[in-house]
Amino acid sequence: MSNRLNSTPNDLRAFWMPFTANRQYKKEPRLFVGAKDMHYTTHDGRQVLDGTAGLWCVNAGHCRPKITEAIREQAGELDYAPAFQLGHPKAFELANRLIDLAPDNMAHVLYTNSGSESVETALKVALAYQRVKGQGSRTRLIGRERGYHGVNFGGISVGGIVSNRKMFGTLLTGVDHMPHTHQPGKNAFSKGMPEHGGDLADELERIVTLHDASTIAAVIVEPVAGSTGVLIPPKGYLQRLRELCTKHGILLIFDEVITGFGRLGAPFAAQYFDVKPDIITTAKGLTNGVIPMGAVFVTAEIHDAFMTGPEHMIEFFHGYTYSGNPIASAAALGTLDTYKEEGLLTRAAEIAPYWEEKLHSLRDCPNVIDIRNLGLIGAIELKPIDGEPTKRAFNAFLNAYNDGLLIRTTGDIIALSPPLIITTEQIDELFDKLRKVLMNNI
Repeated sequence: MSNRLNSTPNDLRAFWMPFTANRQYKKEPRLFVGAKDMHYTTHDGRQVLDGTAGLWCVNAGHCRPKITEAIREQAGELDYAPAFQLGHPKAFELANRLIDLAPDNMAHVLYTNSGSESVETALKVALAYQRVKGQGSRTRLIGRERGYHGVNFGGISVGGIVSNRKMFGTLLTGVDHMPHTHQPGKNAFSKGMPEHGGDLADELERIVTLHDASTIAAVIVEPVAGSTGVLIPPKGYLQRLRELCTKHGILLIFDEVITGFGRLGAPFAAQYFDVKPDIITTAKGLTNGVIPMGAVFVTAEIHDAFMTGPEHMIEFFHGYTYSGNPIASAAALGTLDTYKEEGLLTRAAEIAPYWEEKLHSLRDCPNVIDIRNLGLIGAIELKPIDGEPTKRAFNAFLNAYNDGLLIRTTGDIIALSPPLIITTEQIDELFDKLRKVLMNNI
């Protein structure tokens, strides 16, 4: 038997871990070996309360029976079916059920394997749509500072997080960025949507004036910016973006990889804010994080624009080997069943006031300079340590983990997004533990 096969789980050398301080981690590894409902089990037998739904994705909690059984049954029935020129029933069933949940202007679904791929797909759809409509000059894409749209070239081009961009050259050309909406001087400690900053949407008019609307294909934004540290849209901001995109013939893409599937208390943020984009990107909560899968929703107008020419010809040259994979489709259907039976797509609306109260109770903790929330999302921004940015939040992450709580940090911001099954008692436990961490994290 080779040394490779003899390798034990604590041989950590080969795996170059994503978005991880690899050298620090491998000196003091943190391994999960089990999970159930609201908790992970560590390699040393401790229970850790999941304050982040894994990575914003385990909306229904861990190891839920309907999802597990759906995967098991599908794996024994049909493991894989080609996605090009062939299909299988569950991919069509899932698409129909997704459209039933989506805003009423959404009519068709394209499948992907991740949020990053959903964004790439949406950008390609937008560019191709403008071309098939005879507007081939519309090639420019507009993102936003501090936006996160995955890690592929299109996503980091329209995204606006410097650390994700700076090592990779010029990226896509013809991309511009609106300013972010974070105004701590005016909106610190806002509960829900901030009062100030809705007028920042008018920066799109400035960009249109600079480039002309005839060159702009699409604007992409997260309704709530998640990975940058939970930036809540100011009142009126998203509505104004919709007005401007409609005025100038620009497609509006909502990146709902985080906000989709109940995070705000409605199936999608588009419904929560009552704003109808032209394209919606999703992933994460689609399968409860169990199997990689994403979906992109488009309007009938966009879809139908491609349905021209000979019927035997491919209308849109795009797709993935695993688009609508049978086992992933089964996992998604099991997830939707779980959401429906337990009312999880609207549960955040019921528990959000309690969540908000407990989150903002941490305002008096040392080094807390802002707290933000909407639905079942929260952020606590910490004062950076002089000369050591990100270290204060990272120390909080390690201390919370050691005390049985999983939080997420980005820069010096703690982000929280627990599974939608969290109880008020578990919310109490989460914030009691976090208060203890913050009081000692000086």
